[in-house]
Amino acid sequence: MAVREIRVLPDPVLRTKCEEITEIDDGVRGLVQDLLDTVDDEGRAGLAANQIGVNLRAFSWNVDDEIGYILNPRLVDKSEEFIEADEGCLSVPGLWYPLARANYAKVEGIDLDGNPVTVEGTGLMARCLQHECDHLDGKLYLDRLERATRVRAMRELRERL
Repeated sequence: MAVREIRVLPDPVLRTKCEEITEIDDGVRGLVQDLLDTVDDEGRAGLAANQIGVNLRAFSWNVDDEIGYILNPRLVDKSEEFIEADEGCLSVPGLWYPLARANYAKVEGIDLDGNPVTVEGTGLMARCLQHECDHLDGKLYLDRLERATRVRAMRELRERL
């Protein structure tokens, strides 16, 4: 359908908890196609619906040459092993900060036919699943930074706005 514009801070939609998808209609099908089209660009690992201005629980990913989507995702499992890596966000362009995330994550949801879907992975895929589920809950990776790093990040963000 279309590559959509990415919403960036301080857009309030990024801080809004997304609604469950209760009916799969042409609007939801179009949203999924837009998510897939928009995430299919180099340097993009994941994209939540609210990042394109839609307040519904859906996201797409583009990790290790695999592009996919999930509706109504819920993080159901993650490892106790954490890996620290620099993390960024399309909605906070140009800022990368170290963040520890679980090295394994598992998400459950549904597809466009209403069938149950499980998506899981390690490394970058695990990071993506956690990051996008956070988006759908109205949270940004900046919220998870250690206090001193978060203060520095918020200062840098204010200087850019």
